[in-house]
Amino acid sequence: MTDRPRLLLLDGHSLAYRAFYALPVENFTTTSGQPTNVVYGFANMLANVLRDERPTHAAVAFDVSRQTFRTEAYPEYKATRARSPREFGSQLPLLDRLLAAMSVPVVRAPGYEADDVIATLATAAEADGMDVLIVTGDRDVLQLVSDGVTVLYFYRTASEMIRYTPGAVRERYGLTPAQYPDFAALRGDPSDNLPSIPGIGEKTAARWVRDYGSLAALLKRAGEVRGKAGEKLRAAAGTVALNRRLTELVRDLDLPVEPAGLRRRPYDLAAFTSLLDELEFRNASLRQRLFAADPGGGRPPPDAEPDHVQGRELGPDELAPWLASHATGLTGLVADCTWVRGAGDIARIALAAGDGNAASFEPSVLTAEDERAFAAWLADPARPKALHDVKSLLRVLGERGRRLDGIATDTAMAAYLLLPGLAAYGIADLAGRHLGRRPAAEGAAGLMMSARAVLDLAGVFAADLASTGMDEVLRDVELPLSRLLARAERAGVHVDAGQLHELERYFSAGMERAADEAAEIAGRRFNPASTKQLQEVLFGELDLPRTKKIKSGYSTDVDALTWLATRTGNGLPQVLLRHRDQARLRSTVTGLIREIGADGRIHTDFQQTVAATGRLTSADPNLQVIPIRTEEGRRIRRAFTPGEGYAALMTADYGQLELRVMAHLSQDPTLLAAFESGEDLHTTMAARVFGVTPGGVTPDMRRKIKAMSYGLAYGLSAFGLSRQLGIPVAEARPLMDAYFERLGGVRDYLDHVVAEARATGHTRTILGRRRYLPHLNSDDRRRRETAERMALNAPVQGSAADIVKIAMLRVDAALTAAGLASRLLLQVHDEIVLEVAPGEADAVREIVRTGMTTAYPLAVGLEVAIGTGPDWNAAAH
Repeated sequence: MTDRPRLLLLDGHSLAYRAFYALPVENFTTTSGQPTNVVYGFANMLANVLRDERPTHAAVAFDVSRQTFRTEAYPEYKATRARSPREFGSQLPLLDRLLAAMSVPVVRAPGYEADDVIATLATAAEADGMDVLIVTGDRDVLQLVSDGVTVLYFYRTASEMIRYTPGAVRERYGLTPAQYPDFAALRGDPSDNLPSIPGIGEKTAARWVRDYGSLAALLKRAGEVRGKAGEKLRAAAGTVALNRRLTELVRDLDLPVEPAGLRRRPYDLAAFTSLLDELEFRNASLRQRLFAADPGGGRPPPDAEPDHVQGRELGPDELAPWLASHATGLTGLVADCTWVRGAGDIARIALAAGDGNAASFEPSVLTAEDERAFAAWLADPARPKALHDVKSLLRVLGERGRRLDGIATDTAMAAYLLLPGLAAYGIADLAGRHLGRRPAAEGAAGLMMSARAVLDLAGVFAADLASTGMDEVLRDVELPLSRLLARAERAGVHVDAGQLHELERYFSAGMERAADEAAEIAGRRFNPASTKQLQEVLFGELDLPRTKKIKSGYSTDVDALTWLATRTGNGLPQVLLRHRDQARLRSTVTGLIREIGADGRIHTDFQQTVAATGRLTSADPNLQVIPIRTEEGRRIRRAFTPGEGYAALMTADYGQLELRVMAHLSQDPTLLAAFESGEDLHTTMAARVFGVTPGGVTPDMRRKIKAMSYGLAYGLSAFGLSRQLGIPVAEARPLMDAYFERLGGVRDYLDHVVAEARATGHTRTILGRRRYLPHLNSDDRRRRETAERMALNAPVQGSAADIVKIAMLRVDAALTAAGLASRLLLQVHDEIVLEVAPGEADAVREIVRTGMTTAYPLAVGLEVAIGTGPDWNAAAH
């Protein structure tokens, strides 16, 4: 690496197309329906190149349109190229926004191609003494390679790259870069619709250019070329000459920028972070690499800098006086916490006071006086503290017997309430979005800047929470719940490791049996987990009906296999589904085994800021994916048992919670009466919809109404209902019409929810929790309809989440007030799981019933089913 300036030039369209076809669009789409595979692939490639090449200057060139001076000279130029897919074109404005936020100039020249822009800038930059790096997937740019110009050619995907220097061009083609356009003219280019010489391949074309020195010399002496090859050359001389003119890149365009003006500048952090969130880029590695490429190093612009920051690292006996002098008002606290399988640690803590002073220290170097002062400050409710991800700190402090009080806010949780559904709630992301600055990523100084950012964010969020009425949700629900969840995570849930290992072997054997059966049906062995091999067997050797077309052939996902199983008489798709199910169960069990701590318990991580509806989620491991409706799933639940000192597990599950919420919100008299009758809800509803007595309701009638009822709040369409029930759309549509004719209040409520959300931009739950849906007014029909389904879903599912959280808090508070040792361990959907101490079952059952049924005064009341047993499955009700 030299000290010379390094200019990075990227061919925007070329790289965008490679990203589009390298990443399946169905895997990169936001919840609103916006495709993002182009932006994701481009961003990933750009992050890697900026990291590896460290340019001082950069620009991206894009084509303006297909109409250029080349199409004027040769109308058939690129005429065979298909129009860009709609999913591709919709992402180009997003690419412009990404590059603008990263302060990377975009250069276009009407009437010319991106290659001509690159050629002009590269030529000028080299003349100015710069090293030039060109990133492209177009080989025509190889003509620009020189001692000062290197081409990074992405030849297959957006990650496989060849570095072309003059020597590399010679090694690959046996030619100099200056000779490359002559070779390309002879070879032709199908992608540009430039014709080749029939029967003349790359080797012959390269040999001719080497032997004669140039295309001009070759054509001048074309009569010397003997045989059929010479005849073909002479016949195509005019075509080859035209190819040569079209292949030559323009190096002297009049552009609005010069190389010196392309020096890299700091990001617009607010715009950059907001766009990553809008695109739902949750990949932490990509976000980190993109942030790391910021030439501003996370330094804020002058108007975004904190007024006064004085930070220092504290040594022994320095913490106590610092706390006494500075940490008297609201203080930002950030801790570098780790928690692995039930064991927690704090590497470093940083504090930022309102007077501008900041400090950091390692807990391991604290003296006894420091320890006492810090413990007292943490536990003092009169010393307000702003934290980020308070649950993590509560979890680790709790392990050490430390109390944390005076929690004024949690900036991660506050941001989540204000903007649910963001891709990330890290301090760096929020500081970039709301403060226009990004704290340094590592070290004591970075941690102190993070603490200051938390303090500043607390002020920003406080006003917004108050204005939206969600300050009470934070104060009365989410912050107390963080404390409860930290205790539940710390306690963990006991498992019988022997049972889990036995289940792992059992499911592995099930996979092997399914693989053997699949081999017998197919007539040969193959890997059921290989998409390529499945395609060969299903659609090649067995010639089964084709499923949805995907990039690699035809789909073999669960929906495709299910369709094949019902469409054909071949038994292989059903066997493959069984193999896939066994593999999923084995993966679940293996993940559980991996997470067992030294105490024999699994300590999951409950996440409060992931689901946009307000639902809790679970990770490391995800305990919400353990199935309950199948016997094999219930076998996994049997491995969850009470730990030492406890007698049983207790489960408590709300009955039809979301439907009760729907009845409350819609006030539909038919739905209210169905609940108030005390009869089976789905039977009662089926009787009314089908016009029969409850005794005349058949199992099929009940099944159809149950599917309809649970699909109400999810924007279930006639097509969706037909797929769910396995009936024609023509039968599903009148069934829906009849249902909504009987439940006019529900229909009117759902219409009102969407209309109000379209007017206000958000929905609200019973506690006032909001979900913002900007795409309700989108011109894109697919995105608008997706937003409408979210609008239908959010108030019901979010209100159900509110009720479960309130119930958890009430049950926990009552257990504590009663002085009981029993404790809440898990929350899964509408169910809570408790570990019951000997002799406390009756008291706990009454506390749970009271706490859950009185959590919120719904119009139809709340019902809960409670069970107790020696394991999670046996405790089912």
